[in-house]
Amino acid sequence: MNSLANDRAARLAEIARETRISIVHTIDAPRMGHIGGDFSVTDILVTLFFDVMRYRAEEPGWAGRDRFILSKGHCSAALYSVLARAGYFSPDLLASFMAPLSPLNGHPNRRKVAGVEANTGPLGHGLPIAVGAAVAATISKSDYRTYVVLGDGELQEGSNWEAAMFAGHRRLEGLTAVVDRNRLQQGARTEDTNGLDPLDEKWRAFGWEAIVLDGHDHAALLDAFEAPRIGKPRVLIANTRKGKGVSFIEDRVEWHHKVPSREQVALALEELAG
Repeated sequence: MNSLANDRAARLAEIARETRISIVHTIDAPRMGHIGGDFSVTDILVTLFFDVMRYRAEEPGWAGRDRFILSKGHCSAALYSVLARAGYFSPDLLASFMAPLSPLNGHPNRRKVAGVEANTGPLGHGLPIAVGAAVAATISKSDYRTYVVLGDGELQEGSNWEAAMFAGHRRLEGLTAVVDRNRLQQGARTEDTNGLDPLDEKWRAFGWEAIVLDGHDHAALLDAFEAPRIGKPRVLIANTRKGKGVSFIEDRVEWHHKVPSREQVALALEELAG
């Protein structure tokens, strides 16, 4: 990796560390959230918003923007923390997360929050919406890219595979899906619930280019996002750890929606401080 790539990856790693700190504070305020999944997806969101995607935070509806959809909408604290840092709204608003009448709902709402392209929460909806956005780009001859992040447990929803089959058929080169492959879902491990492996082969069978990588390695993420397109939609199967960055949360199923106590908040912030 050259020095420029090293600098980009180091910058993104620091933003990700600061984003995780923001997530802790955001979840601590209402004592609600999904910290495990927020932390597993942080590096992916940071890489997209602070290096890869084209957008204008001051003009959220800009026609030329790349589209981003967080299909695993329960991890909204991570998305809101990234959107605030990207300039879509004031970071001060994060303190209102899940408060009555706050626009920052537990699941993102495009009518209330700038930068949110689609309402998500019920799983299995984000990829079909993203496929529609990618088809729209081909019809309008626009050059924007569409990115969608899915949970791995979410892939047990059949609507994803209908959308994947159609995207492969249409050879939607401008579409990139990222699977947050932390191998945990609410209540159990994915492979104990309804096995997904070999996941890369499944996507390839549906006509996608599939890249397996470390979802916490910013350099690897950059390489995958920037690799030359080959006339197919692309999926990154990003191997991650639920709760990444805090030792007592990492890879533990109970932290799907468990909220750290005030003592645990202090310990988490101490670890994240580095």
